[in-house]
Amino acid sequence: MTQKATTTLKNEALVDEIVTMYPPKVARKRRKHMVPVAPGTEQKIEANARSVPGIITQRGCCYAGCKGVVLGPIVDMVHIVHGPVGCSFYAWGTRRNQGRARKGGQNFLEYCFSTDMQPDNIIFGGEKKLRKAITEAYEIFKPKAISLHATCPAGLIGDDVVGVGREMSEKLGIPVIGFACEGYKGVSQSAGHHLANNGLFERVVGRDDVETDKFSINMLGEYNIGGDSWEIERIFEKCGIHIVSTFSGNGSFAEMAKSHNAKLNIVQCYRSINYMAEMMEEKFGIPWLKVNVIGLKATSKSLRKIGEYFEDAKLSARIEEVIAEEEAAAEKEIAPIRERLEGKTAMLFTGGSRAHHYQSLFKDLGMKTVVAGEEFAHRDDYEGRKVIPTIKIDADSRNITELKVEPDPKRYNPPKTGEEISRLKEDGLLSEYEGMLPDMMDNTILVDDITHLEQEMMIASYKPDIVCSGIKDKYIFEKMGIPSKQLHNYDYSGPFAGYHGAANFARDIDMRVNNPAWKMIQAPWQKRPMIKAEMMVETEKEILA
Repeated sequence: MTQKATTTLKNEALVDEIVTMYPPKVARKRRKHMVPVAPGTEQKIEANARSVPGIITQRGCCYAGCKGVVLGPIVDMVHIVHGPVGCSFYAWGTRRNQGRARKGGQNFLEYCFSTDMQPDNIIFGGEKKLRKAITEAYEIFKPKAISLHATCPAGLIGDDVVGVGREMSEKLGIPVIGFACEGYKGVSQSAGHHLANNGLFERVVGRDDVETDKFSINMLGEYNIGGDSWEIERIFEKCGIHIVSTFSGNGSFAEMAKSHNAKLNIVQCYRSINYMAEMMEEKFGIPWLKVNVIGLKATSKSLRKIGEYFEDAKLSARIEEVIAEEEAAAEKEIAPIRERLEGKTAMLFTGGSRAHHYQSLFKDLGMKTVVAGEEFAHRDDYEGRKVIPTIKIDADSRNITELKVEPDPKRYNPPKTGEEISRLKEDGLLSEYEGMLPDMMDNTILVDDITHLEQEMMIASYKPDIVCSGIKDKYIFEKMGIPSKQLHNYDYSGPFAGYHGAANFARDIDMRVNNPAWKMIQAPWQKRPMIKAEMMVETEKEILA
């Protein structure tokens, strides 16, 4: 038997051992969400299914996806959360979305807006309080637009945030956009992404027709965690590529309103924003291109893909100059760090496409990702867009409206001919994403919606040098003596995108992985005896007796 086959069988055995810890029905379900990777073979993974009740999951809710991810980073909109104040605080400030006011513009990211629903609002209804909050926010701040976000309590009592938004739009003369993004909708925060995309597409995109540069793009699915967007903008500006709008990190209502004038959409986080990319292509004719600007080689590859799309010799030459200069400068910083990180291993449990993107950056550092998975992925995030026709639409997904989009009779204006776009699609450049699975190596495991039990057992087996995840499980790993790096908010560090970001990430990981303190840590249960108990199972005969 080959070594490759041996490692695959070993991983199969590990996964089979893990699921024996569950009741049989749960074991059958969870087994479909864990795939020991066998490169070169067709593999399938279950995804976008409800988490098992009682299992500790890393997922967020529909509201978190809508307000916390997509809408929240837009700097010049007031975002009002209709619900208890805790919901608003949860989706504010925790992801470190950074933003700047445009010249003469506004930035409301420092504010946390909430109707702060109380018990009497739950009993008698909260729409009156919501109208008052909208009026107050408008009178004080005079924003260009306001978004309203329903939470579970608001939805359960029937408050109509969408209707209130329409009513207040007419009264105030600005867009007041309601999102019925109650946390219980869908199976995860992915449902909230879809709702947010729909609202922005219907109410914001296409409001302002302007002329744009020859090499103008929109950056979709970039959220400016720790300043990532600014590093990406620096690189693109250096190449001569103009960003019209970013969805949504450091995003602007005014810039999103003219985003339909760009010549290309580039997609970073596929899961959170692919809906927008597809709808803009259908209505305005703007093609989309999947990129990854996390990692040296990945960033360079993405820049070359953009150059290939525009088919301009001068632009491509300038891109190559920038790549040579930036890679050399970053490599000078990373090379000595790579010597200390070479051969180390990592596990990645994140939301969105980060579990895929950061594998490229770890590879730049000489490290291997041994287990990876996402919180709210769909099958096409793992297996690629080729599987979309085979995905069964369940009741949870049907709760989220699919907009029917048709070409705009006046503004459908593809930047290339139909033949050119078809050729680029056939070449795999446009409208394509192959997913995470093909990029994972042998002796690795792909896990969807991982649980704490699965994390702990896989860590015990692989003994990784670092785990990159979120705040919900960070301190569990560190109590086990393994450093953890948050990739949802970067632990107050960053940026990690682009060339400067790769060097920042290398220094950050080096300080964690090669810190001797982790080997000195003992969990409380290792320092003193723990109470042991046995479960007594009574038979039916004993109970009756």
